[in-house]
Amino acid sequence: MSIPKTSLLVFSLFFAAILSLGGCEQTNGNSNTTATTAATPPGEQNLTVVPRPQKIADLMKARGEQDNAKPAVKIISPATNAVVSGSTVNVKLELSGDLMGYMPHKDPATGKGNHIHVILDNQPYEAYYELNQPFELRNVAEGKHTLRVFPSRPWHESYKNDGAFQMVEFTVKGGGDASKPTTTKDGQMMASPTTSPAAKAEPSKAATAAASSTPAREGKDYAPSKAGDVDPTKPLLTYSRPKGEYKGEDADPIMIDFWLSNAKLQGDGGSFRVRYSIDGGEPKFIDKWEPIWLSGWISGKHTVKLELVDKDGNLVDNGGYNSTTREITVTK
Repeated sequence: MSIPKTSLLVFSLFFAAILSLGGCEQTNGNSNTTATTAATPPGEQNLTVVPRPQKIADLMKARGEQDNAKPAVKIISPATNAVVSGSTVNVKLELSGDLMGYMPHKDPATGKGNHIHVILDNQPYEAYYELNQPFELRNVAEGKHTLRVFPSRPWHESYKNDGAFQMVEFTVKGGGDASKPTTTKDGQMMASPTTSPAAKAEPSKAATAAASSTPAREGKDYAPSKAGDVDPTKPLLTYSRPKGEYKGEDADPIMIDFWLSNAKLQGDGGSFRVRYSIDGGEPKFIDKWEPIWLSGWISGKHTVKLELVDKDGNLVDNGGYNSTTREITVTK
C-alpha cells in the first residue's frame, strides 16, 4: 500500500518538531547544571580552640618579666558614691604592686602597648595608655553609673592577679546630651546629632596656640547607659575581648578574655563555668580562668556571647552584667 505524499510530509514535520523540542530540553538541562556547579556555596564556619599564637609567645618572651608582674590598680576618681556635676567624668588611677617593668604606654610606631581597660557600665572597654593625664568619660548620661578598670597587655590579655580589678559606683547630675555625636577615643565620629549645634566664635590665636601645645586627653564620647544593680560581693563576669574589627593576621585566631570576681571556675577548684556562643550557635564552656583562642573565623559580622553560669548551667545574675553580647567584624 502506498502512503500519500501529503501524509509523508506531515509525518516528517512532526518528527522534526520532536527532535527540536528534545534538543531544547537537553540544552536547558545542561545550562542549569552548569549554573549550579559554578555557584560557590556559602562558607561554613568551624571554630576550634588552638594554642596561644606563636607571635604572642614570641612577644611575651621579648617582654622579659612583665608578664609575671602583679599590677594593682586603684581608682582615685571618681570616688565611690561620688556625685559628678556635668557630663564629663575625669578618671584618675593609681598603679602599684610588683610591676616588673610593667607600665601603660602607647608606642607611637606601632600604636600598641600596655594599657588599662576602662569600662563604663557594660559598654565595650576603652584602652587607657597614659596615666599621667586623666581619662575623660565624655557625654555621660545623667544618673547612676559603674566604672570598672583592670590592666592589660598590648594584645589585650588582662592581668588576673589580686588587686588588678577595681570597680566604683558614681552618679552624674546634669549629664550628657543624647543628640551629641558618639565618637571613638581617636575622635572618629560614629553617629551624628539630629540637630546642628549653634555656631561658635572663632578662638583667638593665643587660645589656639595654647591648645596645640597641650596634648589631647584620652577619652571617649559615650552612648547613653546606666549602671546595673551590681552587688560587688557577688560573682561578677566582666567581658573584655573580643571587640571591634579584626583584619589580616589578627583575624585568626581571635582571643576570648574576661575578668572574674568573687568566683572560681570548675577547672580552678570552684563550681562556676563561663559559657560562650558564637553567632547564636551551640554553647561551649571555659572551665579555667585564662584566655582561649578560636580559629576558623570567616569574614563578616559575628556575635560573641559570654555568660557566667553555676554548676547546673543557670545564669548567675548580678545587675545584668554576667551575660554580655558583643558584635565583631572579621575581614580576611
